[in-house]
Amino acid sequence: MANGNFIDYVKIYCRSGKGGAGCMHLHRAKYLPKGGPDGGDGGRGGHIILRGNSNLWTLLHLKYQKHIMATDGGKGGDSRSFGKQGEDRIIDVPCGTVVYDGDTGEWLCEVKEHGEKITLLKGGRGGLGNWHFRTATNQAPRYAQPGEPAEERNVILQLKVLADVGLVGFPNAGKSTLLSVVSAAKPEIADYPFTTLTPQLGIVQYRDERSFCMADIPGIIEGAAEGKGLGLRFLRHIERNAVLLFMVPVTSENIEREYNILLSEVEKYNTELLSKSRLLAITKCDVEQPDSKQIERLKKSLGVEVVAISSVSGLNIDTLKDLIWAELEKEQNQVIEISHKPIDIQTVEREKDTDDQTEDEEEHTIYLNEVEEEWDLNKYRGIGWDA
Repeated sequence: MANGNFIDYVKIYCRSGKGGAGCMHLHRAKYLPKGGPDGGDGGRGGHIILRGNSNLWTLLHLKYQKHIMATDGGKGGDSRSFGKQGEDRIIDVPCGTVVYDGDTGEWLCEVKEHGEKITLLKGGRGGLGNWHFRTATNQAPRYAQPGEPAEERNVILQLKVLADVGLVGFPNAGKSTLLSVVSAAKPEIADYPFTTLTPQLGIVQYRDERSFCMADIPGIIEGAAEGKGLGLRFLRHIERNAVLLFMVPVTSENIEREYNILLSEVEKYNTELLSKSRLLAITKCDVEQPDSKQIERLKKSLGVEVVAISSVSGLNIDTLKDLIWAELEKEQNQVIEISHKPIDIQTVEREKDTDDQTEDEEEHTIYLNEVEEEWDLNKYRGIGWDA
């Protein structure tokens, strides 16, 4: 998927339909001069409904659809005729979409499963016709009930990708290379940092026709939880992962220190992520392979399983799959529940504005003369142009 097509954040305005007004009508017919009240009820306004769709992987279809409104209910009629119900608006979203209030940042709901429907905004109820207000002492009521008003709200939709394993590491740690080797995914791979700008998903085939989903998120740097680098925009994508696979290259000066930095950034973002199963993969071991004593020392000091791998030569790739599958089979990793805290609207909007500016910017050639504060025309004198 192209980087520009992966949209995991949209802010939209939603409004349900208002209820139709009840009818005030007195029955008139030949030979029936006092037929009494027969005003019908108004129709219900349309709902705004979210529906999970496993065929969607991004919120791209909502990027340019900023206003979503359901239709209003129809007015009631005579002869106790009910008004027409407003048409519901169904918004298809990828599974794993979380909804927040666009003004306060309060968590509203989340869509987890395919076909799951959540009523985001309820349409107004239709008003009662004057037929409902007849009594023995008021046999001809000349009033009816108005319909309920519509609900409106700015909402923020955030996609948190659903994957079994999340790859966590600094830029150029070998995450994309590993994903391209163990799955059919084709992420961009290069020898410069931040090659991966959007999350990439791949299905890893395991033994006996079993498989699991692996997610490669953009590289994390120290201070990512405070907004450095790509910030915490993509950290939310590891919240739903059952297993976190930390990746540190063997060429690092201090593998233990880099692992602790990554773990610290994850903790600053959400302390609940520390309860997830963790594995450490020492990558690029085709260049230099660590000895068994170093691996055992890391296992004891960090308290996690450590494996040395090479995506280029295939070293211990099958062993890594076995470790991941063993973690996924544990009972505590079968159901992933996360608690959603309110989001900071200003921070999210600032990140969104920065992304929009990056997409809309056009390349501009800067000539050497343009960086000078003043043009020095004296150096051109005497060569014919001022003669």
